[in-house]
Amino acid sequence: MNPQKLERDFFVKPTLEVAKNLLGKTLVRIIDGKRLAGKIVETEAYIGPKDKASHAYLGKRTPRNQAEFMIGGHIYIYLVYGMYWQLNISTEEKGKPTCVLIRALEPVEGITSSTNGPGKLCRALALDKSFYGEDLARSARIWLENGPKIPQSRIVKAPRIGIDYAGPYWSKIKWRFYIKDNKFVSKK
Repeated sequence: MNPQKLERDFFVKPTLEVAKNLLGKTLVRIIDGKRLAGKIVETEAYIGPKDKASHAYLGKRTPRNQAEFMIGGHIYIYLVYGMYWQLNISTEEKGKPTCVLIRALEPVEGITSSTNGPGKLCRALALDKSFYGEDLARSARIWLENGPKIPQSRIVKAPRIGIDYAGPYWSKIKWRFYIKDNKFVSKK
């Protein structure tokens, strides 16, 4: 099968659907002409403004979260704990603050360090603030390629990680998705 770059229409769909459909797709990063690639094995969905774990809860719009409001397929990347970058992809239509966090990758090509967590995968792919707002459908330095659709029976639904501050309902909702029995998932 020839790798095929994902186009805008893949991302402009309901966030939970995109979060599941990203599993098995390949994230490609070009550094100094070298291709690094990893299969997405874990994601988390964030659906603002109703989602208390979203940076856009109650419609909050700040310089930090502007990319969340972009049409699906743009990178929303931010720093947590002053040291870990988090790679998110906007979803749905422009003006709707929704996104999917890429939590873990299975290294496929050129990746030599750990990618079983959002901070680790950003470090392994040298992703930082310079990617903020990058369009995955048009970029020459980072994009997604199609891969086999993961059957529903192989997709595990679980609570998102590290969002206890959002309260008992939002911290327990099963909007984290990962490929069953994949050893690169950050947390089973």
